[in-house]
Amino acid sequence: MQLRAPQANCSQCPRLVDFRNTNREQYPAFFNAPVPAFGPLTAPLLVVGLAPGLKGANQTGRPFTGDAAGDLLYPTLIKFGLAVGDYGANSDDGLEMAHVRITNAVRCVPPQNKVIAAEITACNDFLTSEIKAMKNLSAIVALGTVAHGAVLSALGLKKSAFKFAHGAQHPVSDTLMLADSYHCSRYNTNTGRLTPEMFEAVFAAIQV
Repeated sequence: MQLRAPQANCSQCPRLVDFRNTNREQYPAFFNAPVPAFGPLTAPLLVVGLAPGLKGANQTGRPFTGDAAGDLLYPTLIKFGLAVGDYGANSDDGLEMAHVRITNAVRCVPPQNKVIAAEITACNDFLTSEIKAMKNLSAIVALGTVAHGAVLSALGLKKSAFKFAHGAQHPVSDTLMLADSYHCSRYNTNTGRLTPEMFEAVFAAIQV
């Protein structure tokens, strides 16, 4: 299946388009476009987040790069041999994804870091395409409830059949496991809802 990805001026979500245009005026040096996935399509693991951060991925053009969420995600991936190099919080730090690909449920930065249901639905075709194009995929890590629901929708599964819980593992097919984690956001780490040990345990339990 040919991979479908949003174009730079994707117009599917009016609210996000308006916000993108505002950001292009206010931050002309930022990426300010739908953020593409990062990592090889041949990877056995897919990490799905919520949406780009305004001064993170929306600035750098790489998922989880430039904000606090990446400060936990990328060192964890490196620790487990899923990524190679050093995370420098910018898109030209030389970091390479070895056995993992990273994307978001919604590809464009939302106002106040909050997406709405229509935007998740509009972007779900891209996530569906991503999953189908990964022929070696054996596990997906959903970071938060929005990502969890988006993955289930992309797989054509009922959300009621697979309840989100940090550390949960859901066999969604004979060959695919969906693992849940609280999102590695600054809020969750600062409040102690998610500790580095809790986050690492999610990846330690995955067999890819």
